[in-house]
This record gives sequence, structure tokens and C-alpha cells, in this order.
Amino acid sequence: MSGIIVVGVDGSGTAKKAAEAARDLAAALGASLHVVSAFDSDRTEVFGSGSDQWIVSDADDAENVARTVAGSLAGDTKVTYSAARGKPAEALIKEAGRLDARMIVVGNRRMRGIGRVLGSVANSVAHNAPCDVYIANTYDAD
Repeated sequence: MSGIIVVGVDGSGTAKKAAEAARDLAAALGASLHVVSAFDSDRTEVFGSGSDQWIVSDADDAENVARTVAGSLAGDTKVTYSAARGKPAEALIKEAGRLDARMIVVGNRRMRGIGRVLGSVANSVAHNAPCDVYIANTYDAD
């Protein structure tokens, strides 16, 4: 099974653990890995003054998270990254569709107790994904 495996990250320990599971799956299946971080707003902030200004946006923050995690997963598996606009589940589903992914990997965070009733990223992805979904056990991560 070649193709692309998509994993979502947000900088948390549980997301890192899901990304590591996705990397291991990609290596075992001969697939490449695409790391995605979602952002939900177009908020930007300007720092500095005059010619020493820089602009920081939610999109930049999300891309930085994805880049950092992707860099930490480097090895024999091809790893790419991106930031995607939308709520986390929507962004993962959209990226998986755009890339014609074979699988989305998500962690099982908030799938117990009240979170299971109210919903979670994993639940939303599992019910709406255009491809297979692998739910990694991430409860020992945080």
C-alpha cells in the first residue's frame, strides 16, 4: 500500500504520539506521511516598527507546528507538512481529499467520558473521512 498517510498535529504530546504512530505506519506500508496543523482564523499581529516589522498569523503558527513535528519524524519515510484552514477535523478531511490520501491517523484524545458524548476530532474524522482512518492510542502521552 503506497500512497499518503495524513496526520493532524497541534503541538500537544498526544498529537506527537499520533504522528509517531503515523510515521511507523507509513514506513511499514511504504507510504509517505503528510503532517497537517489546522488554524481556524485569519488573525494576524504586527510586531516591531519601521523597517523592523514582522507579521505573525495563525496560519504561520500552524505551519510552524506542522514543520516542527515533520522535522522530528524525519527518517527513511518521506514527510511533508502544511497548515490547513478550518477546525481540526474539517482540515484533516479536506487535506486527505486534496492529497487523495489512503489513510488519516488521529489520536484517541477526548474519546472517553463526556468527550465521547460531545464528540472529538477522531469521532468526526471517522464519520466523515474520504479514506481509511486509524485511531492511535495516545492516552499515555500527556
